[in-house]
Amino acid sequence: MSVIYLLLTLSIIVAVVFFAAFIMAIKNGQYDDSYTPSVRMLFEDELVKKTNEETEKDI
Repeated sequence: MSVIYLLLTLSIIVAVVFFAAFIMAIKNGQYDDSYTPSVRMLFEDELVKKTNEETEKDI
């Protein structure tokens, strides 16, 4: 029974460490997306063209 308490305690400690590392990564900007905004303008034209073509087909 003492092994269960030990494993439970260790798993909670590991979970807290990973959660703290995740919070630190977010605060340091690890997950900021700097690539998509610069490429978004290349894909917006395709969406506009498809929308225009679809509306012309309906007419």
